[in-house]
Amino acid sequence: MIPALKNHHFESRLFRFRVLLAAGFVLLMVGVLTLRMVNLQIFQHEHYSTLSDDNRVHTISIAPQRGRIYDRNGVLLANNHTTFRLEITPMQVEDMDETLERLSKIISFSEEDLERFQRERKRSRRFSAVPLRFSLNPEEVARFEVNRHQFPGVAIQDYQSRHYPLHNLTAHTVGYIGRINEEESQQVDPFLYQATEHIGKTGVEHYYEGLLHGTPGVRQVESNVLGRVIRVLEETPPTPGDNIFLTIDSELQAIANEAMGDYRGAIVAINPKSGEILTILSNPSFNANLFVNGIGREAYRELRDSKYRPLFNRFLRGQYPPGSTIKPLVALAGLELGHTHAEKETYCPGWYRIKGYKHKYRDWKKRGHGKTDVDKAIVESCDVYFYDLAFNMGIDNINEYMAQFGFGTQTGADITGEQPGVLPSRDWKRIHREEPWYPGETLSVGIGQGFFTITPMQLASAIATFANQGQRMQPHLLYATQGVGTSNPQLQPYQPLNHIEIKEQKNWDKVYESMRRVVHSKRGTARKLGKKSKYTIAGKTGTAQVYTVQQDEEYDEKSLPEHLKDHALFVAFAPLEDPEIAIAVIVEHGGHGGSVAAPVAKKIMDRYLLERRG
Repeated sequence: MIPALKNHHFESRLFRFRVLLAAGFVLLMVGVLTLRMVNLQIFQHEHYSTLSDDNRVHTISIAPQRGRIYDRNGVLLANNHTTFRLEITPMQVEDMDETLERLSKIISFSEEDLERFQRERKRSRRFSAVPLRFSLNPEEVARFEVNRHQFPGVAIQDYQSRHYPLHNLTAHTVGYIGRINEEESQQVDPFLYQATEHIGKTGVEHYYEGLLHGTPGVRQVESNVLGRVIRVLEETPPTPGDNIFLTIDSELQAIANEAMGDYRGAIVAINPKSGEILTILSNPSFNANLFVNGIGREAYRELRDSKYRPLFNRFLRGQYPPGSTIKPLVALAGLELGHTHAEKETYCPGWYRIKGYKHKYRDWKKRGHGKTDVDKAIVESCDVYFYDLAFNMGIDNINEYMAQFGFGTQTGADITGEQPGVLPSRDWKRIHREEPWYPGETLSVGIGQGFFTITPMQLASAIATFANQGQRMQPHLLYATQGVGTSNPQLQPYQPLNHIEIKEQKNWDKVYESMRRVVHSKRGTARKLGKKSKYTIAGKTGTAQVYTVQQDEEYDEKSLPEHLKDHALFVAFAPLEDPEIAIAVIVEHGGHGGSVAAPVAKKIMDRYLLERRG
């Protein structure tokens, strides 16, 4: 068979076609790449340049410095100081467990630190740094920096930490800041708090959060592939929060704390003319610094479970029977409303009985006070006189008149957590107890017992109003503010509230004189206080019953456990001629106001009226 001959012409044409096709494809690809490059380099240059910059240029929010808190004399109550913390950025860590294990060999951290870190890690974005340890010492910082290259994503950052120099002395007043929790993060302004990890939790720190916080700044930085900052490109500094000055005197606060000693209770002293709170104390207290970066479980449990309740703010939230401290105001109500007069006498045999009832309402003095007018009733604190006066006035008149002094409502003081107390009435009992009002309950209210409860803040405000001739002033803690760039603090104006009508000036003068005699007469229940006093004091002792004694029982203080003993109270203002200070002292289970609470008040008044004048 003859073999077929090759078609060289055909093969040559096929080869040329394939070459041209390949060349065309190559040229097409080159054209596509060229067009792509033109598009990227010319038409989309700005877009991709921006993306490139985003890989190395970052915008960082700068937290503002929190405003400082001072007392009225410029003593620091809340300050900021620079410290260091260890933080981890989860996105930059390949194996978190392994990193934490190796890190623990260089810098120690507790189980609580680790638990807090894991909680914050779950709440935070992966590219956000999460603190693991706070308040590193210089040795720990140096030890980590030597080994820093071994821990990508781990860094030590300096930050401003809150510090309370007076520790427990102002803890309930100034309050404290703490880390923002999940609920708070949903409530705050995301712009203002984008760089802030702490917020005011209690006290003035919480109430004046808006003044103290400030406005964040912005910083553009260039970083390397490890996330470390190479240089700062642009920066807008933050605006610090305002400094604030409080009305309290830290030295007077220390005197109050010393005078209170181991007693539990509260003290509130107010300038009657201005409403300025001069000293305010809840005892026992706690160290506010423990809460700034998160208190440990054991430490918190110890505070929370203590039978002495150091975390409980007694001057705002403590609700106590006012006892005999409100007798001068009840007497004033009776005089002003015409239910009694200065010369009217009530016989006190040591008990009182409502006509038609068998129950005897006992006086603190078993044998009674005999014939008693309004002056003697206040000076010797005769219960029977006020039983009779209260019964004649009726609960409606008592409620209406006492409400003018602020009982039954919050005073509106500029601090978080105030309770309103209870000024009872027929309506109050019907709403809250679903029961009618009984005549005997009016008698109890007349001596500051029964359903009647007050806070120490209310009591101090009421006695300040009385000292100020019926003009209520807003109790307040803010003395002055100091914004950025200002050298002189701006004083805050006084805020007058309601004015109680004076029908007869002689009625007010009569009660003033009786309160003077409580301290400066031989039969006054606080007579020891008046001995050798260099100024005139108007005061009233009080003993608030905690344990109810049955009709056939005698009150035996010595046999009662401490938690059932009476509260000791004392209210006063001085000097009588031109009052500069009004004070309320409550000592829980202290027994007698004249022997326990009154000396505490005297030490504070002496410091304020005598020592400060030199």
